[in-house]
Amino acid sequence: MTILRDIDDDSDLRQLFGRFPTGVTALCAMNGDQPIGMTASAFVAISLNPALVSVCIKHESWTWQQLRGCDRIGISFLGHGHAAVARQLAQRSDDRFRGLDYDVTTNGALFLAGATAWLECALEQEIPAGDHDIVLFRLHRASLANSVMPLVFHCSDFHTLTPVNQMRCPAPSSGLKVGTHVSVACADR
Repeated sequence: MTILRDIDDDSDLRQLFGRFPTGVTALCAMNGDQPIGMTASAFVAISLNPALVSVCIKHESWTWQQLRGCDRIGISFLGHGHAAVARQLAQRSDDRFRGLDYDVTTNGALFLAGATAWLECALEQEIPAGDHDIVLFRLHRASLANSVMPLVFHCSDFHTLTPVNQMRCPAPSSGLKVGTHVSVACADR
């Protein structure tokens, strides 16, 4: 283990928080006849009864200012082929949906094609938390795509998952002492 040290600035915190892999979501809806959306990686399932989920959103988010007034918001869990889509939705642009395939519910929730799951939600509550808000959503309807692997954000980049049973790794040496750090490179089959 590296010796613990003080966290001096935002870049240290960003690097630290980036060590925890997270899924990537897209929050999208129709605002009149315009699609609007953003990405978020701080998604958490909160409660089964009632069905509640949350996402953390920066206070200054211009996109969230527009989304928060929508009746329903679609949350798409991005799939392994969505890295470019995630980057496109994260840009500050009026043309974020150019070339994207999506569906819209009668309530205005917008869902991206190729996602692993789709949640139709309504804003329940916003809780200030530092420079972000914890946005609580009530889940109304959902759908799953079992054949799509998720997109994962880790160390400031996008990754995909490989199930452990599909990886070829050498067996660990039986002579290791407790506390010994070993790096093992694994190749996909």
